[in-house]
Amino acid sequence: MTRRSFEESRQEGGLHHRLGQLVGEWEGVTRTWFEADKLADESPWRSTIRPVLGGRFVVHEYEGTFQGKPLAGMAIYGYHLDPDRFEMAWVDTFHTGTGIMFSKGPNDGRGYGVLGSYEAPSGPPWGWRTDIQQPAPEQLIITHYNISPEGQETRAVETVYRRKR
Repeated sequence: MTRRSFEESRQEGGLHHRLGQLVGEWEGVTRTWFEADKLADESPWRSTIRPVLGGRFVVHEYEGTFQGKPLAGMAIYGYHLDPDRFEMAWVDTFHTGTGIMFSKGPNDGRGYGVLGSYEAPSGPPWGWRTDIQQPAPEQLIITHYNISPEGQETRAVETVYRRKR
């Protein structure tokens, strides 16, 4: 990575500039599904997204509840200039347990989207797709999808945030 290309990416319209637009205090509602069309939980969440390492990455720290029990987590979002892809490392107290999920996805012009996987208790790994959309400066939507080993994709978690300040 050359310094110039990172500096260009930080300019308005660049991908690092777009990551910087996520920075702020957010609050909203998270919905969780374990089965398609069967809502398992809906609860308020709050989060902070802050830049790190000169804007190369943003860190998303969040907390809320799942079925009345506390839940917290964090993710590092980035855009890797050399291979032209988005990357994420994610941990939390519910979904990832004691593991770190690493995900990556191409820059296809449709927003921030990455794909990772996790080990199932038995059988082959499952996929986990994360999409981040910011339809307006004051709104942020993060949607996660489970992908079965057979390729069946279902919405698992969706958080709709509004900017707090």
